[in-house]
Amino acid sequence: MPKPLTDQEKRKQISVRGLAGVENVSDLKTNFNRHLHFTLVKDRNVATKRDYYFALANTVRDHLVGRWIRTQQHYYEKDPKRVYYLSLEFYMGRTLQNTMVNLALENACDEATYQLGLDMEELQDIEEDAGLGNGGLGRLAACFLDSMASLGLAAYGYGIRYEFGIFNQKIVNGWQVEEADDWLRYGNPWEKARPEYMRPVHFYGRVEHTPEGVKWVDTQVVLALPYDTPVPGYRNNVVNTMRLWSAKAPCDFNLKDFNVGGYIQAVLDRNLAENISRVLYPNDNFFEGKELRLKQEYFVVAATLQDIVRRFKSSKFGSTEVVRVDLSTLPDKVAIQLNDTHPAMAIPELMRILLDTEHQTWEKAWDIVTRTCAYTNHTVLPEALERWPIDLFQNLLPRHLEIIFEINRRHLERIANLYPGDHDRLRRMSLVEEGDQKKINMAHLCIVGSHAVNGVARIHSDIIKATLFKDFYEVDPHKFQNKTNGITPRRWLVMCNPGLAEVIAERIGEDYIRDLDQLKNLLEFVDDDSLIRDIAKIKQENKLKFSAYLEEHYKVKINPNSMFDVQVKRIHEYKRQLLNCLHIITLYNRIKKEPNKNWTPRTIMIGGKAAPGYHTAKLIIRLITAIGDIVNHDEVVGDRLKVIFLENYKVTLAEKIIPASDLSEQISTAGTEASGTGNMKFMLNGALTIGTMDGANVEMAEEAGEENLFIFGMRVDDVDAMDKSGYDAMEYYNRIPELKQAMDQIAGGYFSPDQHDLFKDIVNMLLHHDRFKVFADYEAYIKCQDKVSALYKNPKEWTKMVIHNIAGCGKFSSDRTISQYAREIWGMEPIFIFNGLNQNQ
Repeated sequence: MPKPLTDQEKRKQISVRGLAGVENVSDLKTNFNRHLHFTLVKDRNVATKRDYYFALANTVRDHLVGRWIRTQQHYYEKDPKRVYYLSLEFYMGRTLQNTMVNLALENACDEATYQLGLDMEELQDIEEDAGLGNGGLGRLAACFLDSMASLGLAAYGYGIRYEFGIFNQKIVNGWQVEEADDWLRYGNPWEKARPEYMRPVHFYGRVEHTPEGVKWVDTQVVLALPYDTPVPGYRNNVVNTMRLWSAKAPCDFNLKDFNVGGYIQAVLDRNLAENISRVLYPNDNFFEGKELRLKQEYFVVAATLQDIVRRFKSSKFGSTEVVRVDLSTLPDKVAIQLNDTHPAMAIPELMRILLDTEHQTWEKAWDIVTRTCAYTNHTVLPEALERWPIDLFQNLLPRHLEIIFEINRRHLERIANLYPGDHDRLRRMSLVEEGDQKKINMAHLCIVGSHAVNGVARIHSDIIKATLFKDFYEVDPHKFQNKTNGITPRRWLVMCNPGLAEVIAERIGEDYIRDLDQLKNLLEFVDDDSLIRDIAKIKQENKLKFSAYLEEHYKVKINPNSMFDVQVKRIHEYKRQLLNCLHIITLYNRIKKEPNKNWTPRTIMIGGKAAPGYHTAKLIIRLITAIGDIVNHDEVVGDRLKVIFLENYKVTLAEKIIPASDLSEQISTAGTEASGTGNMKFMLNGALTIGTMDGANVEMAEEAGEENLFIFGMRVDDVDAMDKSGYDAMEYYNRIPELKQAMDQIAGGYFSPDQHDLFKDIVNMLLHHDRFKVFADYEAYIKCQDKVSALYKNPKEWTKMVIHNIAGCGKFSSDRTISQYAREIWGMEPIFIFNGLNQNQ
């Protein structure tokens, strides 16, 4: 029989998971059975596990509905300024457990399902991830929605309800194979369709300039059907809305063909319209100039702006009629944040509405647009920057092209007045890029049409001012800001690592979940043996749990006492998974050479998806799996080194991996990673970072103390200097014996005995045209990894360093990021909310 909990343990459990009162549990059971019966039309004899998941999800959702309606009523009554976060990606993951955490229902649901003879974890595993994003940008949007609700901001996320999200990755014979992610196959209990707010979106057609004004005519119409998902704040009774648009063909779509007997074909052709919301483009940091993608970008913006204007006009308590006729006060009540350039069309679309529908003057309309919109830049990689061909625009959105040309004409006139005779500057700053094929530079459009432009880490914001947008910064320095990214501590600690969350709450109270800065209070306990022991114990429990998961899924025997060395992120040359591969091979060669030496055992895990058309990235995955095949079957090496490629990395897998990791690899070439947020998740969950001074690593080293991270390699200045002097990979290859040996093994087929030249493209790239200078950081990286191995042998010192890292995480809460956006860009005040709707009611 389990021993009864002490008062302290009871307090601890209650603090983080919510109270399981008898009435609560009984209500949950009643509602569970009611949903099974009335919603799913099943009884316990025929119900499946999935039915039980849906019954539980609907039961939990019931607890959201009242709060959701009350929150929206409250916004309607008080008419606060609202912020609209426009993003083509929202990488939400699963909703059930996150909702239970934010509503303090976890213990009660646990107890209720237990009494019903069901296993909560099993039910949670049935939920499909909402994978409506590729990586960092989409996951950031999801964390931001959580923070906006937790801070009591009147906020809305707007995006597309992709029928197929980010593909499922299968590894077949070592290669990535993509499968469609049919996440809506069984329905989605968290969304509510709102057909009454369906909006028309226009494409193609032509522009007529008439005495009454400009008209965009003969267009093709697609309808945007909204689906709303509740976004609960953390234990504050606020529930905001994420509204995702789905494309629907209008009833009369192509039915003129009916007259010539083409009715069947006309109905079948409706698919063409509905394809707009069919699939997420699976590219990360890469621009693909496809017509369908531009359609998606305009579709989300056109539907959203109609919604924003409708809400603005009727937002007054007690009125469903239009009460605001004049849009000149729009910037006082509306803030629009463009998450990268994907929703850039919001700028010309809002201009079109103000000019053609509301009949404002150009000057007045432009003033409204620039005061309303703000732009976040997420990358400095040239291949990621959106540049749309003008002929595509002319065909698809002719009126918007006219507006962009006029924006550009006025913009260049201003620049010409500021810098007379500087034609080169005009060329560099134009929204229209000349060349064989004229293109619209969407980043330039965003900067000119916004009142604020921000990067997502301090070093990144400095780089865009110094290089990418230097000309614009010189003209409008006041526009440029930094907003270092953050992560939500609710999902990325309380939910995915409850053991650690409780250990922290026991020492410093539970308010840190709302105010992550309080983690610095852990520094008082950095030498406290009981905390060191507790944190090490939680990490070991997480590792044992994850080892069992790996053995079940990968059939590889894991040594749970080995260091879990993890690199999970999109597969991309700039993230330098290849540098990690070279370390693995070097370590392998060293163990083979001196098998009797006391090596620090490592389990090295690499995971992530490669864009389906990105040949090098797919070959990198093949190399990792090939190295794993050789290393994992080498008896000399045994359990001192294992290499695993983690298949189908997604939010739900991250929630398992991150709490179990010892070492986090953040090894991009300095100056290429905008921020990274994976690095913050690992830090918060007690993994140490090996990394370059890039992205948010720089600020992490500042917050935790550089001595508590393993920093190596070139800084941004070194990379710039090398770009000027030239990078000669062969010099490193010929000078460093271990590097040469590793490269020769890859080139000679050691890891691909059946196909010796399998990796010739990777070898050729690394030796002759490597933009990301892998060899230049190799020596420093290997030396730094040796330091990591040495420290790991001293568990107490290692754990002390872990405590310093956790204590330094306060800055990296998305609550802090969103508070800064609210105050410095949106002109809104976050309201920390605890019990009622808010304290300023």
